[in-house]
Amino acid sequence: MVHVLSGRILLRPTDPERSRVFYGEQLGLAVYREFGTGTERGTVYFLGGGFLEVSGRSPTPPDPAVRLWMQVPDVAAAHDELRARGVGIVRPPVREPWGLIEMWIADPDGTPIVLVEVPADHPLRYRPGI
Repeated sequence: MVHVLSGRILLRPTDPERSRVFYGEQLGLAVYREFGTGTERGTVYFLGGGFLEVSGRSPTPPDPAVRLWMQVPDVAAAHDELRARGVGIVRPPVREPWGLIEMWIADPDGTPIVLVEVPADHPLRYRPGI
């Protein structure tokens, strides 16, 4: 068995500075660490139980199959806060048929980001009989 100590998602944006502004200032993710210098420096953000590293540069946006899923305590509050910070909302909060409340945004390269709230009555929080 592989013993994983930590994990992170790596993004290679087309414009690293623009992506740092998005993730650090607009989304307000806390910085875990930075490395390197200048506009090409890497930044690692806290992402709940993992990390998001924005580093390097890619000539093309990430594959559309790549998506970020971030659980938040209150999607409606996140919606209002992000809208006030100028983040484009792809889809406002909706309670999905599976019971989660989801809102969709995208980073500057178009990487889809799903912000998810798990309601108190959802089976992920409560399992009857247990």
